[in-house]
Amino acid sequence: MLPVSLRERLVVPVIAAPLFIISNPDLVLAQCKAGVVGSFPALNARPAELLEVWLARITRELAEHDAAHPERPAAPFAVNQIVHKSNDRLEHDLALCEQYRVPIIITSLGAREDLNARVHAWGGIVLHDVINVVHAKKALAKGADGLIAVCAGAGGHAGTTSPFALIEEIRSFFSGPLALAGAIATGRGVLAAQALGADLAYIGSAFIATREANAVDAYKQAIVEGAAADIVYTNLFTGVHGNYLRASITQAGLDPDQLPTSDPSKMNFGGGASAKAWKDIWGCGQGIAAVREVSPAGELVARLVREYTDARRALAA
Repeated sequence: MLPVSLRERLVVPVIAAPLFIISNPDLVLAQCKAGVVGSFPALNARPAELLEVWLARITRELAEHDAAHPERPAAPFAVNQIVHKSNDRLEHDLALCEQYRVPIIITSLGAREDLNARVHAWGGIVLHDVINVVHAKKALAKGADGLIAVCAGAGGHAGTTSPFALIEEIRSFFSGPLALAGAIATGRGVLAAQALGADLAYIGSAFIATREANAVDAYKQAIVEGAAADIVYTNLFTGVHGNYLRASITQAGLDPDQLPTSDPSKMNFGGGASAKAWKDIWGCGQGIAAVREVSPAGELVARLVREYTDARRALAA
C-alpha cells in the first residue's frame, strides 16, 4: 500500500528518477507540479552550499503552487542520497534534508539503519534502490519503507535481472511500496509495471529529453534519435555497472565494444577526479525509442497520463 502522500497526489503512478548532473530545481518543480514525484541527487548541487538554495526554492515554490491550486496540489519531491563511503557530503546533505523535512529520501549504494531512523523522525519515507533480492532484504531489515527494483535496461546504475523475475521474487516477501525501473518511457509501460506487481514506475531517461533538464542539446537529441541498440552496459566509469549511450563513449575516444573492466573497490561518487574524467559520458536506459521529441517536462507527464488512461481502457474493453 502506498503512503497517502504518494497515492493522492499523483496524476499517474510515476517517480521521476534522480538523474546525475541533469536533475535540477527547474526539472523537479516541473515534474511535481505536473503530478509525478520529482527528484534529484543531492550531489548535483555543487558546491555543497548550493543544496540549501535548491531545497529552499523547491519547498517554497511547491507551497506556493499548493496554495494557488488547492484542487490539485503538487506531488511530493525526493532527494537521492548516495550512501557509499566515497560520499563525504552525506552528513552535510542529510542535515539539510532534515532541516527542510524532505518528504522522500531515495538511498543508493548502501543501506543504513541510523539514516532511515533519522528520516522517519522528521516524517519522511525512505525508498531504497536494489538490483537483487539480497539487497532488497538487507534494505528492509535496516528500515527502508519501500524499494525501487532497478532491472535490466534501466539508465545509469542498473542490474541485469528481468523485471518479471525480480518483482515476483520481491513480492513473495514484501507487500509495501515498490517501484520498478527499467526501460519504462510510456504510459503503457507504467501500467505494465503495475500489472507485474509494482506500485509505481520509475522513469529517468525520458526526462533527459525535456527542456528543463540540465543536459546539452546533443545529449537530448541522441535520446530522441536513439534506441535500445545504442546502449552499452559497463562498470568502467564509476566501478558499478550501468547503461550509457554508445555515442558519448565513442566521443570520449573509447571503443564501446572493447571497454576495460573497472576495479569495484575504487568506486567514486563524490565528485573526485575519476568522476570528473567521465562527466561527458551520458547515462541512458534502453527504453528511449519511445522518446520522439524534446518537450517540456509537463508535456511528457501529460503524454504518460494519456497513454496510461488509454491502455487501461483498452484492457477493460
